[in-house]
Amino acid sequence: MKHTDIKDIFTDKAFIGQTATVCGWVRTSRDSKNVAFIELNDGTTLKHLQIVIDKASDIALDEALKLGTSLRVTGKVVEGRNETPEINAETIEVLGSCPAEYPLQKKRHTLEFLRTMPHLRGRTNTFNAVFRVRSVAAAALHEFFQSKNFVYVNTPLITGSDCEGAGEMFQVTTVGFDQTVKSEEEYFAKDFFGQRAGLSVSGQLEGEMAAMAFGKIYTFGPSFRAEKSNTPRHVAEFWHIEPEVAFAELPDVIALAEEMIKFVVRRILDTCKTELDFFDQHFEKGLIAKLEELISHEFATCTYTQAIELLKKSGKDFQYPVEWGCDLATEHERYISEEVFGKAVFVTDYPKEIKSFYMKQNPDGKTVAAVDLLVPGVGEIIGGSEREADYDKLLAAMNERKMSLEPYADYLDLRKFGSVPHGGFGLGFERLIMYVTGISNIRDVIFFPRTVGNIR
Repeated sequence: MKHTDIKDIFTDKAFIGQTATVCGWVRTSRDSKNVAFIELNDGTTLKHLQIVIDKASDIALDEALKLGTSLRVTGKVVEGRNETPEINAETIEVLGSCPAEYPLQKKRHTLEFLRTMPHLRGRTNTFNAVFRVRSVAAAALHEFFQSKNFVYVNTPLITGSDCEGAGEMFQVTTVGFDQTVKSEEEYFAKDFFGQRAGLSVSGQLEGEMAAMAFGKIYTFGPSFRAEKSNTPRHVAEFWHIEPEVAFAELPDVIALAEEMIKFVVRRILDTCKTELDFFDQHFEKGLIAKLEELISHEFATCTYTQAIELLKKSGKDFQYPVEWGCDLATEHERYISEEVFGKAVFVTDYPKEIKSFYMKQNPDGKTVAAVDLLVPGVGEIIGGSEREADYDKLLAAMNERKMSLEPYADYLDLRKFGSVPHGGFGLGFERLIMYVTGISNIRDVIFFPRTVGNIR
């Protein structure tokens, strides 16, 4: 169906005085004695295009004025108020009528209510803006890594190993309930792969294997966590950016993460001005200033031990007690980034007991070369490390955790055949989108959120 994107009508002055055809959904309408008005949106821009209908024409309006109706409109593009383009309609074709019970009426709905209608919420201003920002951010991430000679790899979604060693995986099976099965071994012997399989919690382990061949790689795809965390920051299926770099140590990982964040935020600020103005007005006052401030400074760095000392000296009554060896809670992370440093901060060298088995062991025997990036307003958005490149040390760490070695045989082999210092990090894409939009619930920055008890 030949038509012009509404965004192009707003951005290209050459359309003024020309006849154009646009398509879209009716967002608002009003009727008067001699003229009717329709605000049309096709999803290419946050702005609605005003359609002006002379009621002396033979254009049928009964269906066309109803909210949610989809239309094809042809007419002359003219300058309206404030030099804003609008169309004087010559013909209107109803592509899909919409009944009176259309749930997205003129009143403003809560985000919780809109989650009950995932098939329609994309038509609202909020989600129109969220998912366009998300699209720009995704494109910027690819551009960033491609410009630095990274190879984009697709790691498997079905895996036999739990990358994090936490056991929070969704099981993948083709075997239904079977009362005749006498043991777990017999059950999995009947299954598709002949062994336990699950949805991947991370592509990191496979990414390391690719980095040992291509030097610099990144993955960008879905990950799955079966933890029953019904919080505003957790979903069961989320998108993950995971670069892995050979011939790199922890300072190199930190430098890459900072450069990446600044590149993406700068691109969003430059490309999504209308959307950010909307979020600044309706969701987080000062959002644009916050983002400009984030990228205007070098990020701070402190060790975990220093962070614990700062928290203890704070005089704050934290909900979760602070002692060396504890995992930092969101309240701790936000205090460090917001009140101590007042900007983004990398926290490094965590106790090995609270971090994953694959992280490089520091000479002190107590900590590992891990790093988390904490940002004001959110807390952690990036977690990474230098990886353990020594075969014996990695094997010892796995044995300490009583891990089954068989699923990790190939991963261990990397340390035998030309091992090199290497590292990487993971960025939860939805948490980044929360940060740059001011949206406070992760369910509202992913189109179809998967949470405990919800797969709609």
